[in-house]
Amino acid sequence: MSSSQNRPAIVWFRDDLRMADHPALHEAAASGRPLICVYILDDETPALHPPGAASRWWLHGALAELRGHLEAQGGTLLTLSGSAEKLLPQLAEQTEAASVHLHHRLHERERTQDDRIRQALGRQGGEVRAHWGTVLLDPDAVRTKQGGFYKVCGSFWKALQTHAVPEPLEVPVSLTFHAVPKTILSGARLNEKDLCPQTPDWAEGFRKTWEPGEAEGQEHLEDFLKDAVAGYPRGRDRVAEEGTSRLSPYLASGAVSPRQVWAALQKHGAHTDGPRIFLSELGWREFARYTLYHLPNLPFENLSPKFSAMHWRKSASDLKAWQRGQTGVPIVDAGMRQLWQTGWMHNRARMIVGSFLTKHLLIDWKAGEAWFRDTLVDADFANNAMNWQWVAGTGIEATPFFRIFNPTRQAEKFDPDGDYIRQWVPELGRLSGKALFEPWAAGEEELRKGGVILGRTYPRPVVDLKEGRDRALQAFRSL
Repeated sequence: MSSSQNRPAIVWFRDDLRMADHPALHEAAASGRPLICVYILDDETPALHPPGAASRWWLHGALAELRGHLEAQGGTLLTLSGSAEKLLPQLAEQTEAASVHLHHRLHERERTQDDRIRQALGRQGGEVRAHWGTVLLDPDAVRTKQGGFYKVCGSFWKALQTHAVPEPLEVPVSLTFHAVPKTILSGARLNEKDLCPQTPDWAEGFRKTWEPGEAEGQEHLEDFLKDAVAGYPRGRDRVAEEGTSRLSPYLASGAVSPRQVWAALQKHGAHTDGPRIFLSELGWREFARYTLYHLPNLPFENLSPKFSAMHWRKSASDLKAWQRGQTGVPIVDAGMRQLWQTGWMHNRARMIVGSFLTKHLLIDWKAGEAWFRDTLVDADFANNAMNWQWVAGTGIEATPFFRIFNPTRQAEKFDPDGDYIRQWVPELGRLSGKALFEPWAAGEEELRKGGVILGRTYPRPVVDLKEGRDRALQAFRSL
């Protein structure tokens, strides 16, 4: 048996793949014990939702970068695949670990799993030390005057800002590590190459667009605050411009923490329009996670119960056309193709394609949520479901269902020169003006000059916009 102080401390990395502002790593390092840093890809627990295909590609890069940082300090990252409930206690037992350090998770299924792991480790004589490291504040800390939880983002955000958000932590100065023999859990080692698509390799556009990891995330944050945050109130809606932070995948993987973003904005000056509005977007992200904590049915059920009677259409062909960016509505197709090629979509475009799916096509938001969860590199269990319930009108705080975005007007307003459509729907590149936004309404001569043949080089719309709108309103009135 190892002497007490030589027994290692395990740091269990999950959606917090960074070294800085990592309370669990910080506490484990402060214990003076040698560290074992581990990540477990749990595809075996049915109640959990493992990462989608695009998130796995991102995970591959994020794990490699985190391992590089640890190796620079003399350690490494052990990556395993299998049931965390089985593997973590086994790892602790076989290495005689004294403690496991981790960050709380939000969904009740995840918290239940953590409780079972805590009990198993307790039976072995170890302990679990948990911290809040993926949110600004403990979700139980922000309460209404009656002691309940907030169901309106504005009220929640106002209340949260009366609390002190902890300052982000630096990378621990001194780290020592415990060498894990290769024989330990050798059959559960994760083959990280399997995280990347093989045949076909559809992630070429991801590699051209993104570089995962903590260092790149911090660079994104610094560049945004230096170059773009002042123009954020306008830039965040211009789909063809680089007016957003593009921090979402770094926040989703935990390469950047929300407290780091909060602190950077406070230092920058959070009271001018750009930083203030951007900070409110961080507040919406926090509210989504807060809602998931208090309402675990968020990803699975309409939070507005009247929508349980909604007669959603089941059209595999319309859903497939939407997924492939072949709806015949240019601004919708541009957004969906940007998603497929880069693993990301501009936020304004997300609202447009979401409204189109749930209202013009009258397809259940859960189908859109599932597609985004599989194809977004920034897929976030809480944020994704919250945003889909918002755009579908089914959430506790949502845009009214009868607010139906007109795709043409959205394109004219937020892509006035058509640059976004031309980039992602190049077969329409020679069209201009109204013909670019509504090719089905253009004259034959104009289409011919633009090299467009509807139904051949570009699809006819899967739905008449007016008819789709009327159908959605009729379904809503029938509730």
